[in-house]
Amino acid sequence: MDSARGWFQKLSSTKKDPMAGDGKPPSAEEASNITKQRVAAAKQYIEKHYKEQMKNLQERKERRVLLEQKLADADVSQEDQTNLLKFLEKKETEYMRLQRHKMGADDFELLTMIGKGAFGEVRICREKTTGQVYAMKKLKKSEMLRRGQVEHVKAERNLLAEVDSDCIVKLYYSFQDDDYLYLVMEYLPGGDMMTLLMRKDILTEDEARFYVAETVLAIESIHKHNYIHRDIKPDNLLLDRYGHLKLSDFGLCKPLDCSTLEEKDFSVGDSTNGGSKSESPTAPKRTQQEQLENWQKNRRMLVSLSPCLFYSGYTRLYCSRGPAEERLWNGM
Repeated sequence: MDSARGWFQKLSSTKKDPMAGDGKPPSAEEASNITKQRVAAAKQYIEKHYKEQMKNLQERKERRVLLEQKLADADVSQEDQTNLLKFLEKKETEYMRLQRHKMGADDFELLTMIGKGAFGEVRICREKTTGQVYAMKKLKKSEMLRRGQVEHVKAERNLLAEVDSDCIVKLYYSFQDDDYLYLVMEYLPGGDMMTLLMRKDILTEDEARFYVAETVLAIESIHKHNYIHRDIKPDNLLLDRYGHLKLSDFGLCKPLDCSTLEEKDFSVGDSTNGGSKSESPTAPKRTQQEQLENWQKNRRMLVSLSPCLFYSGYTRLYCSRGPAEERLWNGM
């Protein structure tokens, strides 16, 4: 009842005062429409709430019956069955209590800032009750509305909640207040691929195979759920404490309706095979020294393009991988 009462208060506070603005009271038709909207919203909320409650109750009953059947088949004594059922009931009650708890920014202790963007920041935070360390992404609502990024943030949140993969950053909590949206995600202390490339300068062939394989697996994990990332770069490839790579920053991701794709979308036009050679003159070739100087001058820009180099320059590694690479490909 407390949650329903709070919801009604929030709904009422979001509605504009009918006397505000020009000072004229609303007409009978306008007042009737406003009342109908509030009634429809309340009805939708109550129906959804009790539908979820009935669904959860039915699932609990089914789980208990299934557990009792398994215990009976396992030839467990009656005393052990009773103790195990009581223990599991206690755990489930604690879990349901945690589900009812509404998370907020006050439940976390903010620590070091590790990133800042156009309309948000990322900080290391610690949950006060458990002491677990997370990365909190804090997004300002007004900036998102001004820049038209609301749909992008929704797509990012939906992807993180829907895709359960070891190849992407995990989302643990999401909540909001009057001014900000919060995404509490997995903290990866290994840094990003950009830092690694700047530090090591050139990766060995084995290291390139390893990171290319994990990058492909990460991208494949979101493609399976019909999402495209659209912002693949070394800054968004993070490393965990064991050195494994995970994909992050889904602010530009987009859900893709695969049912509208046709075979012609995957075909290559004839223009790439020489049909327009006469229209684009060949650029003058640079000497090796000029290439080296240009590479040193624009080093960071070239590093940002390294995922493209991964796919174009190292694709052959997947076509002829040996036993070691096969194990890596299978998830080691």
